[in-house]
Amino acid sequence: MEALLRWAAELGVSDSPSAPSPSSCLGRSLVIADFPDAGGRGLAAARNIRRGELVLRVPRAALLTSDRVMADDPNFASSVANYLPRLSSVQTLIICLLAEVVRGKSSNWYLYLSQLPTYYTLLATFNDFETEALQVDEAIWVAQKVLRGIRSDWEEATPLMKELGFKPKLLMFKSWIWAFATVSSRTLHIAWDDAGCLCPIGDLFNYAAPDDDNSLADEDTDDMMHQQTNKLLDQPDFDSSERLTDGGYENVDEYCLYARKRYRKGEQVLLAYGAYTNLELLEHYGFLLGENPNEKIYIPLDLNLCTIGTWPRDSLYILPNGHPSFALSCALRLWTTPTNRRKALGHQIYSGSLLSVENELGIMKWLVKKCEETLQQLPTTAEYDGNLLIFLHKLRNSTNCRIDVDQSIFEQELAVFFRFHGFELDCSIHSKLPVRLLRSLEKWELAVQWRCSYKRTLTKCIVYCKSLVHELLLQQNQQSLKDSS
Repeated sequence: MEALLRWAAELGVSDSPSAPSPSSCLGRSLVIADFPDAGGRGLAAARNIRRGELVLRVPRAALLTSDRVMADDPNFASSVANYLPRLSSVQTLIICLLAEVVRGKSSNWYLYLSQLPTYYTLLATFNDFETEALQVDEAIWVAQKVLRGIRSDWEEATPLMKELGFKPKLLMFKSWIWAFATVSSRTLHIAWDDAGCLCPIGDLFNYAAPDDDNSLADEDTDDMMHQQTNKLLDQPDFDSSERLTDGGYENVDEYCLYARKRYRKGEQVLLAYGAYTNLELLEHYGFLLGENPNEKIYIPLDLNLCTIGTWPRDSLYILPNGHPSFALSCALRLWTTPTNRRKALGHQIYSGSLLSVENELGIMKWLVKKCEETLQQLPTTAEYDGNLLIFLHKLRNSTNCRIDVDQSIFEQELAVFFRFHGFELDCSIHSKLPVRLLRSLEKWELAVQWRCSYKRTLTKCIVYCKSLVHELLLQQNQQSLKDSS
């Protein structure tokens, strides 16, 4: 890592607006730190940092991009050009990444490549057991669809990689999956290439959901006055309080990253990649959040309900707090309205207004029934999954396979897991599980974590709808008593 930081500094990477130190590109604003419960290795504030302050700049020379790799090797570029435009920008960047791996120590990015993870936990890396552990048809379908697409891309690119003289190991689908996962989880956006760029040091930032930004509430008077002063003086080195993103490639030929909120010394500095659901985070980055403000839970809906109005299918979901989305509530109100009255009441429904107590009661009762049916069709409960998560976490982090946990209720699932991997559990021989099983356990744990969160959200929806039914019935009774008196 120290060698990587020196290499990056030599290329001009710096966490300071001034010239970088020749010994390390970090130390003035950021330091590398470990956050076991929040993303693992990441970047911490080396000092108190203001919101919007420039915390890292990475010159174009340090970015690993398709055009840079091809510019360094005309013969390589000529071979790739023969296959364009059949190859997508992502396929091209993956091939360029693997080509740099082939070059080994002669690669301009050798020190960076040597620090990349050796394995990932994206959905594309899930085996059949781990995929089935998601339990929900939609999630399983997404995982299978992603894998089919990646395999198709690999098959299309294989003739070119053979022509380029890639070693047999790098021609394997396993190597393509690794390169795809690297590109998917670590690239940053650039305007000239849809695949993005690999950004040394810049890809060490861990993720924060966009809605977590409470920076304005955090700012003290001094920081606010500093921002206002900079704004009045129109200083170019600061005030990105109006930024829509945490960074980007700017006209100074550098990738510049800014603090999304105020950080105190020692706090983890985070980067918002965008608004993702937990399934999307698992698909693109290989992790999920315990509390994700952008989470969306989809339940099976009748086709005519999905097409009844102008709301797109992906807007019909349940929020993390269990409430139906605005579009889902409106669609249900329209769906439960008699056909001959929909046109007359359309403007009222599209505005989000309740039609009647009876209509709303019908909607809430329908949602309760649908959520209960969805939960009943799944093979395990949220309570079971919660206990399984605790067990898997202890098993994965235990120094001995004889962990002090009652595993009898998980015996069947564990037997299937070990049988899938062709492994005979003998604790007298194996004091610790093999690495390949520990990696699979990590992905199994992620799958259980996702399905557990899914079920808990459906349970919240049931509780919310039942409480609303109770409240509406109470109001209805009170109105009846008032009318009768």
